[in-house]
Amino acid sequence: MKHTLVALMEDKPGVLSRVASLFRRRNYNIESLSVGHTETPGISRMTVVVDGDDAIVEQVVKQLCKLVNVTQVVNVSHQPTVIRELALIKVKAEVNIRTDIMQLANVFRARVVDVGKHSLMVEITGPEERVDSLIGLLEPFGIQEISRTGRVAMVRSNNGYSV
Repeated sequence: MKHTLVALMEDKPGVLSRVASLFRRRNYNIESLSVGHTETPGISRMTVVVDGDDAIVEQVVKQLCKLVNVTQVVNVSHQPTVIRELALIKVKAEVNIRTDIMQLANVFRARVVDVGKHSLMVEITGPEERVDSLIGLLEPFGIQEISRTGRVAMVRSNNGYSV
């Protein structure tokens, strides 16, 4: 099963390298990794997805907590969580099929962010499954390039509603 872990860490050089080394030493595969600044200056938030059973993931959490610059680690896999991913997809698009690609993007609440002579770039944000579905439907047109962020996750408020 895929588990989503959220870690808060000091925004200092080498922290990400130590986290990656921990996974490498333990022979754990990182399915997805996303890191960025938080609302607190000097603190970064890392969302990492690992595949494994509960015992393996519990060990990963304990080992991450032992790293010097890591301040908190939470496995959010079993909590009500909003999980999103961003992807940029460059698709072959000659003039005669651009409308088809644009309509498909619209159905997925994606948008065209760049128009080239022979291609379109589509941006989609949403659950991993929606991103995968759009990519699957764009493949017959000819995907030239894909860039994906990996998961970002945040535990929902007790009374929150997803949009």
